[in-house]
Amino acid sequence: MIAALECVVLDCPDPAALAGFYRSVLGGTVNRQDRRWAVGDDWATLHTPSGLVLAFQRSADYRPPAWPDPARPQQFHLDFSVPDLAQAQEQVLALGAAVLDNGPDGRTWRIYADPAGHPFCLVRH
Repeated sequence: MIAALECVVLDCPDPAALAGFYRSVLGGTVNRQDRRWAVGDDWATLHTPSGLVLAFQRSADYRPPAWPDPARPQQFHLDFSVPDLAQAQEQVLALGAAVLDNGPDGRTWRIYADPAGHPFCLVRH
């Protein structure tokens, strides 16, 4: 092994707001003391209960992905396991997510965009 994944960093226009969105989805602590990162107006972190750390970095010229347009690709996406797709959809939409693709009835996953436009999937486990 050469390295260990320390965190996933998402560019965005408002780090604190996006950290708050993901805290509402995943739980955890925004901007917890951690010697690895200095938080401020341009950087926020989320330490989740599972141990995963997400970081959010301000990008002045941020242009959100335009899924599925290859001219503005998704760059990456996150998959979140949920027990009930309909309930989870209702919750993430209330937090500011947008539906990108609900797919056909019976499909076990749906695609959304967070408030900064990053695609993510809810996957029924």
